[in-house]
Amino acid sequence: MLHQQHKGAAVQHNDPDITLITPDAPMAAETHGGRAKCLQRLARLDLPVPRAVALSFKAVHGIAAGDMPDLQALLAHFDAAPLLCVRPSSEDPDWGGPGAILNIGMNDALYAELQGRIGKVSAATLYLRFIQSYAIHVARLDPDMFDDVCEDPVQGLPQSLHAYAEETDEEFPQDPAVQLAEVLRSMARAWEGTTARLLRQAKGAPADAGLGLVVQALALGLGKGECGSGVMQLVNSQTGVRKITGRYLSQSQGREALTADGDAIYLTRDPRGASLEEQAPEAFEELRKHTDLMRTRLREEMQAEFTIEGGKVYLLDGVRVARNARAAVAIAVALADDGIIAHEEALMRVEPRALNELLHRQVDPEAERDVLARGIAASPGAAAGAIVFSAAEAQAYDARGEACILVRRETSSEDVRGMHAAVGVLTERGGITSHAAVIGRGIGLPCVVGASDIRFQPRKKQLTFPDGRVVKEGEFLTLNGTDGEVLAGETPLLESSRDDALKKLMTWADDIRDISVRANADTPADADLAHSFKAQGIGLCRTEHMFFDEDRLTVMREMIFADTSADRAAALELLLPMQRADFIELFRIMRGKPVCIRLFDPPLHEFLPTDRAGHLQLAEALDLPLSTVTRRVEALGEYNPMLGMRGVRLGITVPEIYDMQARAIFEAAVEASQKGPDPIVPEIMIPLVSARREVEIVKTRIDSAAAAVRNETGQDFSYRLGVMVETPRAALRAAEIAPLVSFLSFGTNDLTQMTYGLSRDDAGRFMSDYVRQRVYPEDPFHTLDIDGVGELLRIGADRARAVNPDVVMSICGEHGGNPESIAFCRDVGFDYVSCSPFRVPVARLAAAQLAVKNKIGT
Repeated sequence: MLHQQHKGAAVQHNDPDITLITPDAPMAAETHGGRAKCLQRLARLDLPVPRAVALSFKAVHGIAAGDMPDLQALLAHFDAAPLLCVRPSSEDPDWGGPGAILNIGMNDALYAELQGRIGKVSAATLYLRFIQSYAIHVARLDPDMFDDVCEDPVQGLPQSLHAYAEETDEEFPQDPAVQLAEVLRSMARAWEGTTARLLRQAKGAPADAGLGLVVQALALGLGKGECGSGVMQLVNSQTGVRKITGRYLSQSQGREALTADGDAIYLTRDPRGASLEEQAPEAFEELRKHTDLMRTRLREEMQAEFTIEGGKVYLLDGVRVARNARAAVAIAVALADDGIIAHEEALMRVEPRALNELLHRQVDPEAERDVLARGIAASPGAAAGAIVFSAAEAQAYDARGEACILVRRETSSEDVRGMHAAVGVLTERGGITSHAAVIGRGIGLPCVVGASDIRFQPRKKQLTFPDGRVVKEGEFLTLNGTDGEVLAGETPLLESSRDDALKKLMTWADDIRDISVRANADTPADADLAHSFKAQGIGLCRTEHMFFDEDRLTVMREMIFADTSADRAAALELLLPMQRADFIELFRIMRGKPVCIRLFDPPLHEFLPTDRAGHLQLAEALDLPLSTVTRRVEALGEYNPMLGMRGVRLGITVPEIYDMQARAIFEAAVEASQKGPDPIVPEIMIPLVSARREVEIVKTRIDSAAAAVRNETGQDFSYRLGVMVETPRAALRAAEIAPLVSFLSFGTNDLTQMTYGLSRDDAGRFMSDYVRQRVYPEDPFHTLDIDGVGELLRIGADRARAVNPDVVMSICGEHGGNPESIAFCRDVGFDYVSCSPFRVPVARLAAAQLAVKNKIGT
């Protein structure tokens, strides 16, 4: 009955859309699907594959439209009384497809024949399974119609035939051609239905993705002797470690072994129970050799779906082993180490963004999830903890060694210490580049922002979720920052993994990539992390985050309330040694790698309290009347502070701040140079520039500070001055600015905000609607807008190079860790990208893949 594949078999009618799968048949994954192409590869390896016919995407589309092919010609490839299965064959297995239908061809005549060959019970089981599968999945009948059918297959068979006839007013079809036609029609139409299309589009498939179908002779898996089915693979799907895994179930078909509760047995000898290796050693060894051959010749870890019929092994399918990110890295590296694939190909086999799974804890994919709400997935990873509503309370939990999740309407600079103390952050407002998102990614903190469906009640210290459930302070939630989910209680998590395989893969990436990768790092802890991830320096150090420690915040507030330049300078004199110590530590950690320090950027009001209690506390600390403090705070308020007195504007109007910072940088460079083997050459970046004259004014003061430090220390040193291009005007007038500086670093967060006229903190409220309705192809704060913002980058780069060919260019916004954005930067000729420390490995791998693609010309 079972026809095995033979080399050189003729293709009847030479129909390219209905193709007998032979080693040399004209077919491809793009026209017939991945399963059909894989079966052809197995046939080329002369493996025991049952005979199969592939229907192309075009043929299946025609079937859905009512154009049925010549089924008699198709069936001529099989026995006169065939027993078949039909399986889906989409271009990418991850896109899914309708479920396989087995035992097509079972009818009264074949049932009678099989009783003598495999036994009455096995024959009845095959027939019964087909009737019920056909009724439910092809005729679309209610499964409840079989509730009263006897579990004994011999007795249940006539009952099922009767139930079918009662429900449809016709006898169960006996003609294999009729059965096959209805199966093909049902599967084709299911693929083209709206629900199926939306599901596969969610998995990344194009809307017009095609489906192929494979009609294959069936190895029974039931009968006399050793019969059954199972799957085998040579690696663990969770770790990638070499280990034979899978299951086998006697007297079964398809993938039943994976769903059987307690009857399936192990493949290799195992103290926990019976195994195929003991039960059928010859079949086991044959399977192991087949699977190993598939790995070597197909250059991939494969899962073999097999059936054993009377002790003989048949391979029904070979699919790429399912794997998580950790296993993907381990598998790619092992294949390269074994000489099966080249290092370059190993690099191309790992999706850069998948590295986030290795670097952060994740929700266990096998765990049940009670999703309370969804927001924007702002910083990857998962964490569980008690919810708290203030940074102070988060620090208290941390001091007790207890995990907590900081809940805020939106975070600000004064929440940074609480964010460091928490294991996760949840905000009502914000987008992908909001304060919480940027800081969260920088320190590897899981973060969900823009969860506007949740009712935040900070006064009552509780959250009310869309379904009415209330979670109060101290009660547990789980945040899934990778998918933007807020989960009830403590959900099981998988730990992060940074093993030798990842280190080896990243070494190969560094050997081939041709654009540098730096990290955004604001603290010594950030710098340590960046160094551990092999960042090639610090591309952005935001100095304002250094001022929020309690002892420094009071001094900053004294400076803000000072009335004269001398008083401001006196207050800042107290901060000088603290800043100097910060910079010395950064230089030490980076060990001679470049460190780019951005001068003070935020508006001063961010350092002042916002409520009456805070005003009173500040009045007591500064020994001032409450009314004076209140008036001063109100005077510093701005309608749109992100476009107000901040960045270089503050540096020009309150120059004492930049004077102090420049001196701290230079004194730190002198001291660090004396302690290290190489001189430190700091990079100083002026933020929010929009005019040449701004650079001239600040440059003069920085040069003056450098001269003063040289005179006082007797030590010579050099430094590089640059600007952060984050206003459209700075990009357009780059030719005026470039002659004054050594580098231009494009701050794409603010540049996107100003180019679009969008608030990056508020756009999350409507951005999903915009993307869904295709106003924007993607959130421009998440993926660099090549057409608009990208044009400004290109204009700025071209105009700057025209007047200063040696100017170094980079981006230091969050787009720096985005693979698509890195591709643009590389095309424009930028020297480096800078991103959050945890995104450095992602950027390194993405850059390497771009170099590989360039090398092979794709």
